Amino acid sequence: MGLALSKNVLKVCIFIAALAFLSACSPKLNWRTVQSPEQGYSALFPAKPDKLERHIPVQDQDFLQTLEAAKVDDDIYSISAIQIPENQAAAAKQVIALLQSNLIDRAKAAGGIVVTEDALYRAGQRQGLPTKDYFITFASNGKATQAMRVRWITRLVDKGNSWVYQISILHAASDAVDAKTFLSQEDYTNFFNEFYPE
Repeated sequence: MGLALSKNVLKVCIFIAALAFLSACSPKLNWRTVQSPEQGYSALFPAKPDKLERHIPVQDQDFLQTLEAAKVDDDIYSISAIQIPENQAAAAKQVIALLQSNLIDRAKAAGGIVVTEDALYRAGQRQGLPTKDYFITFASNGKATQAMRVRWITRLVDKGNSWVYQISILHAASDAVDAKTFLSQEDYTNFFNEFYPE
């Protein structure tokens, strides 16, 4: 009787331990593929993203920016897309310069740090295409306040139109002093690796 009871207790303990292990390993992120055919990409988001649009002025031109973003705890995963018409193709470089300066110049002006790293992305069935990842540590009064990883991609599509994409993760907490190390973890890297423009 005592041996049978011990076996049952052992089974219950193993079952509880297995449940505890599984609940500890269950991801807080609910990854899902998001198709955005109007903006010419598919992406893997860790939660259902919200979508909004706004107009951004670049010199004497106005461009529509579409933004999809999902917030999980202290992290905001976002993809913005700006379509550049064929007759304004030269504006793509100006748009990227504006987006970059909004982040990089602001970070440096406040004592932040910007680190770049060569990266690759895939479009359709093509092999890896070169790009750069920017790891930005924002600071205030000499202390890190936020960390960001961002990538800009320009894609030429049919009829001479092009898209400018900004893929980014903002970690809105001060625990990530080294943005590059922190935002190179697998969950963050998956978001960048699973972005596919047409």
